[in-house]
Amino acid sequence: MRVLVLFAHPVETSFHAALHRAMVDALRRAGHEVDDCDLYAEGFDPILTREERLHYHDLSINRLPVESHVDRLLRAEALVIMAPVWNFGFPAILKGWFDRVMLPGVSFVMRDGRAYPNLQHIRSLTAIVSYGGTRWASRLMGDPPRKLVRRWLRGLIRPWAPVRYLALYGMNRATDADRDRFLARVVEAAGRL
Repeated sequence: MRVLVLFAHPVETSFHAALHRAMVDALRRAGHEVDDCDLYAEGFDPILTREERLHYHDLSINRLPVESHVDRLLRAEALVIMAPVWNFGFPAILKGWFDRVMLPGVSFVMRDGRAYPNLQHIRSLTAIVSYGGTRWASRLMGDPPRKLVRRWLRGLIRPWAPVRYLALYGMNRATDADRDRFLARVVEAAGRL
């Protein structure tokens, strides 16, 4: 399966970077073709410009500024999102990727003023996230990243495709044993795409 891994963490020595390396290695060992998109390393610009917004619904030109990322998404059969949760949301670089790449004609199509999903070629969606705070605190805030994955992205991909959301809560107080257990879950998830 062709897997697009979207990784969003700026520090190469972080625990999330270790999770990312483990996931990519496990996917390759499982025989998947991996497109490893490290948004920070690639210098992805998350800013939706005025011109891009003005041409957002113009399918003849809307994807030109991010054509390579659109092509990568359209080639993928599975999507793996790997990012920390900061301030109850994804890092700005990942949110900017969603804003700039998930365009009309790409992730959805408009017909008679209604949006219809357009990523049915995505047969599996997995998110690997870590939170500094507790699950309780995240729930109190509505857990926007979980909702984004389990509701919005789920609605864009193939109906009934498996959607996995693996979260390590309380990262600020996690022990080595906690991190090792979570790392094992991440590697196991790679084998279940």
